[in-house]
Amino acid sequence: MALDPSFIGRTYPASPVYEVSRAKIREFAEAIGDDNPLYSDPAAAQAAGYPDVVTPPTFLTIINLAAINVVIEDPDLGLDYGRMVHGDQKFDYHRQVHAGDQLRVVVHIENIMYRAGNDFIDMRADILDADDTIVVVSHAQLVVRDAEKPEEVVAV
Repeated sequence: MALDPSFIGRTYPASPVYEVSRAKIREFAEAIGDDNPLYSDPAAAQAAGYPDVVTPPTFLTIINLAAINVVIEDPDLGLDYGRMVHGDQKFDYHRQVHAGDQLRVVVHIENIMYRAGNDFIDMRADILDADDTIVVVSHAQLVVRDAEKPEEVVAV
């Protein structure tokens, strides 16, 4: 089944609030093997001008993935998870994320296209703080392999 292009422009409801904690930042930094003291030492983070320890750049994958899964699992979209691969990901930071931030994610479908036998879906996730200010914008592209070619649109 081809992805439904009428989903372009759709916005999904905000995710539940995720509170960024020192413990989760430390666990993530350890998992990726990064011993930067800004991720574990509040005094080092404060000396660098931050209110608390900060997150590694890809930390927000934790909450971003959960929000994108809401889109992936939408039965009306027609995405076959068994044929899906991750195509691209980038994060545009408006400010550094730190322990104590309370974040929500709002996902937008920006584009759906068919190319070379695959469906591509481009999503933007606005990651907002407790003041509803965008902290980070994440862009992700998913590829659904061996997609069904959409029907040609016939001009009348």
